[in-house]
Amino acid sequence: MNVKTISRNVGYALLVSALFMFLSILVSVANGNDSALAALLISFTITFTVGIFPFIFVRKSPEISLRDGYMIIVLSWLLSFIFGMLPYALWGGPFTIVNAWFESVSGFTTTGASILDDIEALPDSLLFWRSSTHFIGGLGVVVFLLLIIPTSSQMRLRLTSLELSSLSKREYRSGANKTVFIFTNVYLGMLMASFVCYLIAGMSPFDAINHAMSVTATGGFSTKNLSIGAFDSVPIDIITMVFMLLSSIHFGMTYIAIATRSLKPFRNEIFKLYLGILVIVSAVATVSLKANGIEGSWGSAALSGSFHVLSYASTSGFGIADTGAWPVVPSALLVFVGIVCGMAGSTTGGIKSDRALLLMRQIKNQLRRVLHPASVNEVRVNGRIIRQEDLSPHILYIAMYSVLVILSILVCLLFRADSMHAIVATFTSLGNVGPAVGDLGTASSFVAEPAGAKLMYTLDMFLGRVEIYPVLAVVMMVFNRKNK
Repeated sequence: MNVKTISRNVGYALLVSALFMFLSILVSVANGNDSALAALLISFTITFTVGIFPFIFVRKSPEISLRDGYMIIVLSWLLSFIFGMLPYALWGGPFTIVNAWFESVSGFTTTGASILDDIEALPDSLLFWRSSTHFIGGLGVVVFLLLIIPTSSQMRLRLTSLELSSLSKREYRSGANKTVFIFTNVYLGMLMASFVCYLIAGMSPFDAINHAMSVTATGGFSTKNLSIGAFDSVPIDIITMVFMLLSSIHFGMTYIAIATRSLKPFRNEIFKLYLGILVIVSAVATVSLKANGIEGSWGSAALSGSFHVLSYASTSGFGIADTGAWPVVPSALLVFVGIVCGMAGSTTGGIKSDRALLLMRQIKNQLRRVLHPASVNEVRVNGRIIRQEDLSPHILYIAMYSVLVILSILVCLLFRADSMHAIVATFTSLGNVGPAVGDLGTASSFVAEPAGAKLMYTLDMFLGRVEIYPVLAVVMMVFNRKNK
């Protein structure tokens, strides 16, 4: 591994965090030097100094190897978490070291789970930093690197292949430069569109930019204790639902639909599966909420049911009511959609609807082979044959995901976490959903969870965000070096 190359490129990631810390300082100054100013100034100074340090000694960045690329991805995320927790830890209040780490990881991984019982007690500058971590993590720390790295560099091609799942590029084949262009422009376009829509709907500029960063990243951090429900506005609820949906579908599909002014890209089989799950689960949730008297009218039941199903499926985690009061059936369905989640090539977590469709097609294919051994069966998606060598990594990913869920639950139980909390929080952490159900629903926080369980949840958040493979690759590299 080339330490100089790795340190220089990880430095870029830290400079991105430093930039948003500086913007948070400006928010503090604009609010009369609020209580987080000192914490943000110290955090900015430390992060900027460490980020700029490699550039003093590494004048030129040579081409990276595949191993360097994996190390850059993992270290960029981990160091972003560490330096991102500084403003929380230095500000104090409810932020112990573990709580500050939890909030930072949850922000950067766009999970949206929080240890805060009183969000509105935070100064505006710290709320802005909190939302900024969503913005950075939503586009991906490494994608920010791709915006900086020269277009002629092979590093772009390597990092694009590593940071963006092959699932996200399968349907929309393009070069590394085009991929970065599409993802960045769709992301920023939705950020600006949601910001304007929130302003028109009556949000203040500060609330609008914070929620725009959060909804575009499908993160879920809000400036209010009651999340979106605090605004008590149906237009704001609907705007949030629209952008949760748009942010959870393939950015390439959105780009092509806009560029061609056609709805043809939405004929995609994966999108149809995702939309079908949303409609069916929302309908069941609506009936359950009305039948159990949770909502007084069919209109409010439909709004609450569809909003929260979309919130969990898109891994946004926003709320307009307390899902902790929901009956068992719709609560279980929320956990289910938080496992499957949105489409690859978006800012969602989970196993993705793409892999879910591949799994169903493979099961169907295998059953046909059992019934008709002599038949020739192929897995097709959108009319294209998926080769077995392309299919296997995604089926294996689902298997690894399942094993990780079991191990995570066992570890949380060892730390004396409540058994139900351990189960639902593991699913929502690994899926980057954020709030769970029951006592950890949309109106609750993770502050009372054991410290060991919180650390396990943050590991799940990280593995869910980078999709396991890069982390396993780095672990294997480290062990191979030790064994030599």
